[in-house]
Amino acid sequence: MDALSNLSNFEVKKGYAVFRPAGQISVEQSVALVKEVIKFARSLKVRKLLVDITNLTGFEPPGIELQRFLITEWARVAEGDVCVALVTKPEMAECEDEPLRMTSIAGEIGFTADVFTAERDAVDWLEHATTHSYTRHNGGSDR
Repeated sequence: MDALSNLSNFEVKKGYAVFRPAGQISVEQSVALVKEVIKFARSLKVRKLLVDITNLTGFEPPGIELQRFLITEWARVAEGDVCVALVTKPEMAECEDEPLRMTSIAGEIGFTADVFTAERDAVDWLEHATTHSYTRHNGGSDR
């Protein structure tokens, strides 16, 4: 599935962009898909991105280690230029009987990102979100 090639899934709105992929894909494909849309948003100078994955299927809620991996990957391509609000189904926002830890993991590495189960909450958050430099685990700046 190449959801990014269907740009009808990507829409620039006032102050942010929205990407709404749909279909059945693997967790690896979903990580790569979000990386590509973050790169695309950066190329358009979009600083705030809402990614609504509620219509994606084919993978389970991510465990803590997978969360750390995908957030680090997304932060690397965002390069401190793009804030990301991820909208997901409520059952995907829970992992290992704990809430998704996207905010705390992202904060550890200087990536402005959060997860939501309602688009309105994600939009409200994006309105107040600010980007900042992504810091690699080795302490060096990516800029």
